[in-house]
Amino acid sequence: MPRFSVIIPVFNKEKFVAKTIKSVLSQTFTDFEIIILNDGSTDKSEQEILSVTNERIHYFFKQNEGVAKARNFGIEKATGEYLCFLDADDYWYDNFLETMNQYIQKLPNEKVFASAIEIETGKKIIRAQYSFQQKGDYEIVNYFEASQKEAVLWTSSVCIHKEVFEKCGTFDEQLKISEDTDLWIRIGLQYQVVFIWSILARYVFDENSISRNLNYIFEDVFFEKYVLEEKKNQALKKYMDLNRFSTVIKHKLNENNEQAQKIYAEIDLKNLNSKKKTLLQLPSIMLKILLKLKVFMTNIGLGNSVFR
Repeated sequence: MPRFSVIIPVFNKEKFVAKTIKSVLSQTFTDFEIIILNDGSTDKSEQEILSVTNERIHYFFKQNEGVAKARNFGIEKATGEYLCFLDADDYWYDNFLETMNQYIQKLPNEKVFASAIEIETGKKIIRAQYSFQQKGDYEIVNYFEASQKEAVLWTSSVCIHKEVFEKCGTFDEQLKISEDTDLWIRIGLQYQVVFIWSILARYVFDENSISRNLNYIFEDVFFEKYVLEEKKNQALKKYMDLNRFSTVIKHKLNENNEQAQKIYAEIDLKNLNSKKKTLLQLPSIMLKILLKLKVFMTNIGLGNSVFR
C-alpha cells in the first residue's frame, strides 16, 4: 500500500497535463501512486499523458461524465492511505508530499491536511489571501471560520485520509458545479483542517477563467442541502451566505434577476460586510464595470478574488 494516491482527472488539458504529471513525479517523497482518469478528452490530452511513462502511473480512459464522477472513479481505484487530488492544469512544488508526510507524522490524530497556494496571474505570482492570522507554521482550523476569503480546502492542495471518505462520502455526482465545495462542507462538519502555511501548489489565473467563472454558479440544490444544518451552525451559515453573495452577483451579471432575488432573500445580511451589502444593491451594468476593474487588478497582482 503506497502512502499517497494522487488522483488526476483530465478533460481536454493537452497544454498542461504533462507538466502536471511531471510535478508529481518530481516529488522528493516517492511512496505514491498516480491515478489518471481521462474523462473523454477530445483533444491531444491522451497523447500528452502517454508521453510520460512511469511504473507508478495507472491510466484509465472513460466517456465524459463530469469531474465528480472522474474523481470518484479515482477514489475507488486508490490503494493509498492518504488521497490527494491534482487538477490537470495545476501543479505541485516538489516538496508537496514530503511536507504532507511530515505533518501527518507530527499530528497522527488529524485526518485532513491542506496547504497554502499561490496564484499565477497575467503579470505576477501572488499568494492567496486567507481570513485568519498566521501564528505558526501550521494552524488547526474550523473550515467555515477559516474560509471567509480563500477556502482552506482547495482541490489541488488537499491531503485526506481514506477513512474520511468512508465517513463523509465522496463527490456528489448530481452536482455539476459545486461538487468540491459540497464535499468540503461535509468534511468541515466532522473534521478540523490542518492548514500548512507553506505554499506547495500553484493555480494559474487568467482572464479566460473569468468567463467560465461567471457560469460557475452554485445550484439551488447546493444551498437546499444545508438549510437545516445552517440553523444550528452559525459558522456554516456565514460561510453559505458568502457563497450566496457570490451567486447573487453572478446571477446579476448574467441578467438572471429573478434567481438573484431568490438567493438574496436567503441571506442574513449581518453575515456580510458593508462593501458586500453595497455591491448587492448595484445594477448589473455597474457590476460589470467593477468586474473588469477587479480582473485588471488581479492580473497586476493587486487582488486574487473576483467574486468573494
